[in-house]
Amino acid sequence: MSFDFRVLDFIREHLRSAALDLIMPLITALGDGGMIWIILSAAFLLFKKTRRLGFAMSAALIIEALLCNVIIKTAVSRVRPYDINSAISLLIKPPSDSSFPSGHTGASFAAASALLFSKSRLAAPALLLALAIGFSRLYLYVHFPTDVIFGALLGIVSGFIGAMIIGRVYKRRGSLK
Repeated sequence: MSFDFRVLDFIREHLRSAALDLIMPLITALGDGGMIWIILSAAFLLFKKTRRLGFAMSAALIIEALLCNVIIKTAVSRVRPYDINSAISLLIKPPSDSSFPSGHTGASFAAASALLFSKSRLAAPALLLALAIGFSRLYLYVHFPTDVIFGALLGIVSGFIGAMIIGRVYKRRGSLK
């Protein structure tokens, strides 16, 4: 765990600023419950031109949520860094679930990766937002770096699987209505 705390302490000592103290809670809030990604998926589902992207993102988000929140978080039950280093004053309300893996990061990378593997031009901005949300979890001291790294990897795999499943469905049926 020394790697984890070295990274977190580096961020606090060298990157912390008043401006980021205001911005990072807003960025992390975008990932609360995966809501920004769910809304984007729902918006894509409304239009035939983007429906395939909406299905791919939805599938990726469901896969990631099941793996992350139902299976892995429950099995691992890792404490959060602020529970170990109680000298930290949080800028957001303390999360109530366990730390590993980062669900914010996982959902963000699942949605962004679904866009990437579906060859959407929106993949690059989505990946940048996913990176910002993942970094915000470290900046806010609510996740260890290994939580965020594993969340990102889990999200990428979920995005790949979601995009592949929907791609195959579309190939077999021609289109979904």
